[in-house]
Amino acid sequence: MNILVTGAKGFVGKNLCVSLNNIKNNKDRTRPDLTIDEVFEYDLDSSDADLDFYCKKADFVFNLAGVNRPKNDEEFMSGNFGFASKLLDTLKKHDNKCPVMLSSSIQATLIGRYGDSDYGKSKLAGENLFFDYSASTGAKVFIYRFPNLFGKWCRPNYNSAVATFCNNIANDLPIVVNDRTTQLELLYIDDLVCEMLDLLENKEHRCEFDGVKTVLKNDGRYCAVPTTHFVTLGEIVDLLELFREQTKTLIMPEIPDGSFAKKLYSTYLSYLPKEKVAFPLKMNIDNRGSFTELLKTKNNGQFSVNISEPGITKGQHWHHSKWEFFIVVSGHALIQERKIGTDEILNFEVSGEKIEAVHMLPGYTHNIINLSETERLVTLMWANETFNQNHPDTFGENV
Repeated sequence: MNILVTGAKGFVGKNLCVSLNNIKNNKDRTRPDLTIDEVFEYDLDSSDADLDFYCKKADFVFNLAGVNRPKNDEEFMSGNFGFASKLLDTLKKHDNKCPVMLSSSIQATLIGRYGDSDYGKSKLAGENLFFDYSASTGAKVFIYRFPNLFGKWCRPNYNSAVATFCNNIANDLPIVVNDRTTQLELLYIDDLVCEMLDLLENKEHRCEFDGVKTVLKNDGRYCAVPTTHFVTLGEIVDLLELFREQTKTLIMPEIPDGSFAKKLYSTYLSYLPKEKVAFPLKMNIDNRGSFTELLKTKNNGQFSVNISEPGITKGQHWHHSKWEFFIVVSGHALIQERKIGTDEILNFEVSGEKIEAVHMLPGYTHNIINLSETERLVTLMWANETFNQNHPDTFGENV
């Protein structure tokens, strides 16, 4: 299959082309039934001859080309409707009736705050052009009205509030929020690309529109990405502030699978400047070695790394309710545990050659001994709760 992507260097086009090329080059095995031979990438620096060749050879077209921020409003119609006409005329020239996808906008509804949108009018004209093209040629068309988009590689200070907020907060620049209660419908770029790949496999999602509301419907005239998020500007900013503080607090905000927070965090990280990609951690160092907190969670404890000098014993304490995993990743150690009030000792000889996790049991005093006389011992530790200096639940007692 040969695929033409117009607007290939734009935000959506770049993400889509990368994914298509991953499949083409066998780097992505998640679509075993999808074979891609060529990805034709058309953009402003391409020629009419390029477009002519691509339209002749294409088996599927993603038309993502369009104008978002022209110098004057007249350019909306020429940049959106005008190029769409040129594309379809070129396909007609070669009698190529391959399926064509159109990237439209929710603004094409011309409802509510979009009522006087010249951008929306140009998008609606493009939609009608595609429907007419389908009726006259029999070619399949797939029209998507996208809401606000966000994700990696989106241009800040252009047409995405999320991109601007992510960029500015990541770079410690000011942001302006006129109304924290303003709600946006947001579509994540990876969800959009997933739907485009579904479309290539004839698994697209159909819909109709009730005003600006997307109503999924199997026989709908339009198509839609089934997963969007309704979030206020205030909620977005609050999350981004939490993400920025993570390097100081070490607390990882909750980011459940599929959540807006998870997608926003990935987006935020893509805007970090080089000097923020790496950040120091506080190492607590003494003659026995070091102990460093790595990561804390709100509800699922914390991770730390412990380094022991040769021959050193650490620990020699117990907890009422706190429990831990000790995972030796480098070196050779003996972990000992003894139930309080008994003489029975549990011994676990561990090493980085065969990594395993050892429970530190509640009510058992425990230690970890570096058995090497020359090598440091490196142990990854997880505790079921973050350390609370006002209630440490830690009591000294030798094994």
